[in-house]
Amino acid sequence: MGDVARAADGDSSVVWAAQGREDGGLGPGVRAWRHRGALVVASPSPQQNRLMVRGDTADAAALVRRILAEVGASYRLLGEAVLVDELVRRVPGLVPVHHFCWMETTSASGVDTSDVRWLGAREEKRAAVLFDRFFPDSYAQPGRAGVRRWGGVVGEVDGGDGAGPLVVAADAWSAQGCGFMGGVIAHPSVRGRGLARAVSGFVLDALVRRYGRAALMVMAGNAPAIATYERLGMVKRRFGAARLQAGSGRAAGGS
Repeated sequence: MGDVARAADGDSSVVWAAQGREDGGLGPGVRAWRHRGALVVASPSPQQNRLMVRGDTADAAALVRRILAEVGASYRLLGEAVLVDELVRRVPGLVPVHHFCWMETTSASGVDTSDVRWLGAREEKRAAVLFDRFFPDSYAQPGRAGVRRWGGVVGEVDGGDGAGPLVVAADAWSAQGCGFMGGVIAHPSVRGRGLARAVSGFVLDALVRRYGRAALMVMAGNAPAIATYERLGMVKRRFGAARLQAGSGRAAGGS
C-alpha cells in the first residue's frame, strides 16, 4: 500500500481505490500497475469493478490497453475527465459512460449534527425501504458488502408507520487514507429541511476524524447535491467513467 500511496502523489481517488488495510496491505483482490508516468489501480467490488487511472496520457493509454486485455469488460475505468476522455479516443473498444464529480474534504463540516446518530441494526433494515422506493440504483444500501454503518435522523414516517429513518448516509468502502460516504437519501416528506446536510456532515466528520479525509462520488448533473457538499467544505474534481465494449478485449490489447 505504501508504494501505491507514494505513486499516487496525494491523489485521494487512487488511495481510496487501493482499499488499504490497517496492516498496510492492499484490499482483497486489489492490484496496481505503474508504467513510467501512469498509475492504474484495479479494485474489484460486488457492486462495480473499477480501474482508477491517473498520470501521463500516453503512458496511461499504453497501460490501460494491457490491463483491459487482462481484466476484461467487467471493469469500469475512472479518472480525471480530461484523461478519461482522451483515453476513450486512444484505446480501441473503450466507450464513455458519464461524467461525475469526485468530492473530498479534510476538515470538519461545521454543521449542527446534534439530531443525527448512528443507526441500530433494526433501523438500518427499515432504511432499506427508502432505497426500494426512492433510490433503487444506489450502490450503497443496507446489508451490502463493504457498507459498514449508517448515520441518520429518525422520526415519524408517512404519518402512521411509527418511527423510522427519515434521512440516511453510509460509511461505505472506506479505506486507510480515505473514508468514503455513499447512499445519501432523504424521504420526500422531509426534503428541504436541511436534514440531508446534517446527516452528511455527521458522517463526513466521522470519516475525517478516523481516516484524515473523506470523499464521495456524485453525478455531474446533480447540482443541488454538489452545492450541499460544497457548503460542507468539500472540493470537487470532474471525473469521467468509461467501459470496454463487450467483445473488445482483443482490440484493447492491440492484437
